[in-house]
Amino acid sequence: MTRFQSVWRLATAALIGIGLLVTAIAAAAEGDDALPLPRFVSVKSDRANVRTGPDRRRYPISWVFVKKGVPVEITGEYEDWRKIKDLDGAEGWMHESLLSPDRYAIVTGGQRAVYLQPDSGSRTVYFAESGVTGRLDRCLKDWCELTVDGNTGWIPKTQIWGARADETF
Repeated sequence: MTRFQSVWRLATAALIGIGLLVTAIAAAAEGDDALPLPRFVSVKSDRANVRTGPDRRRYPISWVFVKKGVPVEITGEYEDWRKIKDLDGAEGWMHESLLSPDRYAIVTGGQRAVYLQPDSGSRTVYFAESGVTGRLDRCLKDWCELTVDGNTGWIPKTQIWGARADETF
């Protein structure tokens, strides 16, 4: 092998390595942007500002969440900011540091039975009033496992807000 061939191979290997490194850095920087939209997350703290746009200095606070664990739907992303929608359809922007991937849901449409199994023929474990927030432990095609105040059971997905109709986890 000539010296030129050795240098050529070394340069080629270096360029391939740099290309792989740039790809890895770009993927790591992308972060949550690689996740599907829309998607559900929850409010991370007991006080979280929602702004009219994606910047602390240029956009005023529109409203403030005062409860941890409220589900919100991410509908858009801009850098470290997430455009969110709440149960009532109100939209605004939150910094990603104020959001958690932990899943919660809000019971909708009146008092709802929560069952022992994902089957309306199984035993009722408890009743949850409309507006009650609980942790989503998992969701099947039509049912979600919901925990409220330490009580766990299954509720039809159509009776909560916080899980997409087509998602399972």
